[in-house]
Amino acid sequence: MRIAIMGASGRVGTRLVELILANPGLELAAALVSPGSRLIGTPVAGGSIEYRPAEAAMKSHCDVMIDFSTPAASLALQADIGTKPIPMVIGTAGFMIEEDECLTRFCLHRPMLLSANFAHGFEAFRRAGVDFARRMPDAEAAVSETYHARKKADPSGTSRLLARQLFEARSRAMGFAAPEPAITVNREGDTVGVNEVRFDMGSAEATFTYRVHTLAAYAEGALAAAQWLVSIPRPAGRYSLADSLND
Repeated sequence: MRIAIMGASGRVGTRLVELILANPGLELAAALVSPGSRLIGTPVAGGSIEYRPAEAAMKSHCDVMIDFSTPAASLALQADIGTKPIPMVIGTAGFMIEEDECLTRFCLHRPMLLSANFAHGFEAFRRAGVDFARRMPDAEAAVSETYHARKKADPSGTSRLLARQLFEARSRAMGFAAPEPAITVNREGDTVGVNEVRFDMGSAEATFTYRVHTLAAYAEGALAAAQWLVSIPRPAGRYSLADSLND
């Protein structure tokens, strides 16, 4: 499988490149970075592929692209690709509502699998929390996150996803709008990622914790999603991580 990486010099992008180069069944088709990157023109790990910026005229000849960049860069990439039916896996977080709607329009041209968190096992963690909220709707839900100190202080896409789905599950079960879960944001040292969902039942409490030890967890999950996306021809459309686990 030939894979192009958007955001190849980023925290997760670097791990993706390393995993692809180390796997004889995978081939790095392109390592795309921002136009101002100092890496442009330099070989990736001393090989024949060079870091380069994304552009409308690029020809990557890849089976799938994996994007871990920024919302602006991700949308620019989609515009550059135009109507090309290249399967896409997008782990970029922080899209505003209108930006997310724009991505959905690009899904008319190609299959795109998007997730706020590709880490191995996260989907099972998310489902467990949402299922508890559905079964125990009277329990007050709260979300917390801890990431490295360099991450921006706003809640991550992962926490916003969890809060929204807990709210929706409780609201459906109760038949009216539940209180929206509070999100607590912590930034500590080099913490890769800790996500927690707490349910307060008054006389008891339930806590679900998901902890990522290394960035490789996100890269491994994204590669697994990419393999699912191209394992059989998928029609153009928007896919979720849950879709890849339901086959």
